Amino acid sequence: MRIWLVTTGGTIASRTSGDEVVTAIAGGELSRVIRTIAEGFELFVDDFMNVVSCAITLPVAFALVQRINAHLAEPDCAGVVVTHGTDTMEEVAYLCDLLLTQDKPVVFTGAQRSADDPDPDGPRNLTDAIRVAVSPEAAGLGAVVVMDQQIEAARDVTKSHTSRVSAFVSRGRGSLGHVDGDAVVIHRRPVKRRSYPAVTVEADVDLIRMVLGADGRFIRLAAASGAKGIVIEGFGRGNTSPAVAEAVAEVMRGGVPVFVASRCGEGRVKPVYGNDGGGKNLERAGAISPGPSSGFWYPYCWVWE
Repeated sequence: MRIWLVTTGGTIASRTSGDEVVTAIAGGELSRVIRTIAEGFELFVDDFMNVVSCAITLPVAFALVQRINAHLAEPDCAGVVVTHGTDTMEEVAYLCDLLLTQDKPVVFTGAQRSADDPDPDGPRNLTDAIRVAVSPEAAGLGAVVVMDQQIEAARDVTKSHTSRVSAFVSRGRGSLGHVDGDAVVIHRRPVKRRSYPAVTVEADVDLIRMVLGADGRFIRLAAASGAKGIVIEGFGRGNTSPAVAEAVAEVMRGGVPVFVASRCGEGRVKPVYGNDGGGKNLERAGAISPGPSSGFWYPYCWVWE
């Protein structure tokens, strides 16, 4: 059976050049840091791209997911490992989770330290990701992120620290499991997973975060400049300022859909408050509050029903 290693760049594929860290390592060289591969599996490398992850766009991420699904569809493919920069790993892994066409393992990993760091974390992370990809226990988990021995569900995980090797956490839900030497230990499995068939992606969706005293300028500007949808990262349960609520009603009448998320890291979005910019006012205006806050501030929440 084969495991596909799809490389996209990121810190795991970077070296220091002067006072900068730059992507410089192709997939073939990167694969040589893998410490072990289980017997019966062969690694194949797909150099998809080599950039820092802050340069990845939504259409590029969608193309990456299509490539992953194509590999998964091969009868002799046991799973896919994706090396990715940590800045946007959670968004791309989550998009992948939503659009997966197979139950085979898909494992995202990366590094917080460059490949030429005196104590790099990339080799261990990549080796652990391969271990997860070949594990029967990983089937049906959806896309996962493996960093610092932890296995995180793509729909739950977030990067919580700028530089620590233990930067990725799943607040409120916890890890799916961990890698202990050669063993892959799964503590829990996602209760609810949805996958969606998709042939294209809409990138013109704007994300607007609520702050104290926010007015409706950004909402109206997004609609006027051609946004096909707007995601509001609201206060608490999914509330806004009164001025923003008025602007939401205005752009909804103009045909631009508005989704409501929460800037809180945990909990559900639910229209509760009826005064001023409360969620009930947004609901009456037609704004969509899809459910759990986790994940819904990403600019492809349009996928959700």
